[in-house]
Amino acid sequence: MDLNDALMCFGLTRQESTIYLTLLSDGALTGYEVAKRTGISRSNTYTALACLVDKGAARLVEGTPVRYMPVAAEEFGDNKIKNLQRMKRLLLEQIPVRTEAMEGYITIRSDGHISDKIRYMLEHALYRVYVSGENHVVDAYREILERRAAEGLKVVIITNPPYKLDNARIYLADRKPGQVGVIVDSSTVLTGDVGNGEQSSCLYSGKKNLVDLFKDSLSNEIKIIELTGRNEWK
Repeated sequence: MDLNDALMCFGLTRQESTIYLTLLSDGALTGYEVAKRTGISRSNTYTALACLVDKGAARLVEGTPVRYMPVAAEEFGDNKIKNLQRMKRLLLEQIPVRTEAMEGYITIRSDGHISDKIRYMLEHALYRVYVSGENHVVDAYREILERRAAEGLKVVIITNPPYKLDNARIYLADRKPGQVGVIVDSSTVLTGDVGNGEQSSCLYSGKKNLVDLFKDSLSNEIKIIELTGRNEWK
């Protein structure tokens, strides 16, 4: 992901992102100067600059001619995140939610969507999480796992050596390349393969028979690992 792609995640178009980066690099500029430096037509430049002002990424510097000054990236990002958090609270307060348990099987595709789901599962776990996968796969969630373990959540990890994580129970065993599995609170499970970009696919479910099957498989593997002395938690 390049800087333009990252800025587009904050609501800017590609042209707006290009102009915003130009302002950050060169400082306050007139619309004519922006058009000349970016190669974007003057009409599109002025439209994009007006949108940047509306979206909180730039401000007008009064004078003749008018110049556009960028809002610092940290300030712009913080403001966007705070606004999204306010919108999230509004949605949670007003959107009706069905409360029955999720019993079906859901396929989640692409590394990005799978990662988002795993992070959500880990962040919202109440009692315990079991994570199985290659150490580089597990390590993508190290910050969350360390924090949740420090908060008192039971964190159990099965991965290939070497691997250490404070306050977690680590069991060392060979893992199949790209395979990942997560159980949260003995109520939901995610399992499948990652590392193939858009082709990655995982199954997610709260169906008891799948959760129990996956949990029993991990429990049996943990018993074997304990017998061989390959656990890193005592």
